[in-house]
Amino acid sequence: MAVEQIKGDRTIRALQPGAGRLNDGGGLYLVPFAWGDTHAWRLDYTLEGKRRTLSLGTYPKVGLEEARKKAREAWSSLAQGVDPMLQRQALKRDRKVQQEGARRARAGEPALGSFEEIARRWFEVKKQQWMESYSSKIIRRLELHAFPRFGHLPIGELTPKIVLEACRAVERNDTLETAHRLREHCGRVFRFAIAEGMDLRDPCQDIRDALRQPVVKHHAAIVKPEPLATLLRAIDGYSGTFVVKSALRLAPMLMLRPGELRQALWDEFDLDNGLFYVPSARLKRTKREKADGQSHFVPLPKQAVTILEALYKHTGHTGVVFPAEGRPGRFLSENTLNAALRALGFDADTATAHGFRATARTLIVEVLEIPESVVEMQLDHAVKDANGRAYNRTELILSRVQMMQAWADYLDDLKSGSSRHRHPTLPEFRPVTQRAVTAEG
Repeated sequence: MAVEQIKGDRTIRALQPGAGRLNDGGGLYLVPFAWGDTHAWRLDYTLEGKRRTLSLGTYPKVGLEEARKKAREAWSSLAQGVDPMLQRQALKRDRKVQQEGARRARAGEPALGSFEEIARRWFEVKKQQWMESYSSKIIRRLELHAFPRFGHLPIGELTPKIVLEACRAVERNDTLETAHRLREHCGRVFRFAIAEGMDLRDPCQDIRDALRQPVVKHHAAIVKPEPLATLLRAIDGYSGTFVVKSALRLAPMLMLRPGELRQALWDEFDLDNGLFYVPSARLKRTKREKADGQSHFVPLPKQAVTILEALYKHTGHTGVVFPAEGRPGRFLSENTLNAALRALGFDADTATAHGFRATARTLIVEVLEIPESVVEMQLDHAVKDANGRAYNRTELILSRVQMMQAWADYLDDLKSGSSRHRHPTLPEFRPVTQRAVTAEG
């Protein structure tokens, strides 16, 4: 087919409205007056049996020679089996990526496709499901330990060794738990990238066993009757403020997490009927459960009502059950109860405010012989069955009311030394070899 059939720009300028298209050969042609006084260059071609039309710009912005040059480039691509239309789209995408990369560099933002860029997008998606206190810890760990080391690298170039070195740097500071948390966070970022369609694998799976395991440390708790009696008597002799002493006396009795107790408001109590409802927002639950979940019912034994009645006369006007000393409208601080226990001579390895839950959980089942299901419900723990809370929605109200009173009575009896409950104990251990020596003697 003959090419370069258009004689020159004079031919194009001589076109009149209504003129038909002007062919230059090889599929290149000009559509006169496509938009007002503007003419449009087009190139028709066939690839894999499909006919396509490629736009090459408008005249006079794109002159005749430039249009022919673009057509020759398209023919060259076709000769190599490459679709010039797809090639153009790819070039546009590349230019857009380069422009965005330059903009992000100027703004100090992480490069597209880098670990930090993907991690921050993952965080923006997930943080809506988390409480701020939890989400802030996650992003802080990444900002301190991951981004400075490999955040700038393309996520597909990260190897198990690179991630492991970052985790071990944390591990060397004896923060083993943080090292494992960092590995978990990074793994979730990799899985997020994979879900978005990136062709890579999660290298964090390969380093699971390469990190030292942290020692699981539970909140210190007294779970034997005798030392518990000593602690209860010490609390009665506490010489600190009346508010703190009241909180200390209630903590072993009500089986609550410290924050659930110390942030209590008076409008959550019905002292006439012995009722206390902890709002869902204050419980240890997911963000959605905190917003939509039910309050936690706490039956108040008569001993707790007596303590609260006296406290109401002292702090009822504030609306806050346990206000901070000299700080109107504020609650007792998080460490106040633990500090009070230290002042009583009980160190952090012996007793903690949170440990009172373990104390109750152990002795109520072991000594009072109350079913675990009742205790777990009162502790606001997840139901341990195949269907969880979806089907098991019983609240065991009567059993919980009876249990809370029985527990408070037991604490009173234990403190006074008049408990009639049998406390299971094992006989003193004597090796059989010791018996043999005695017999020979």
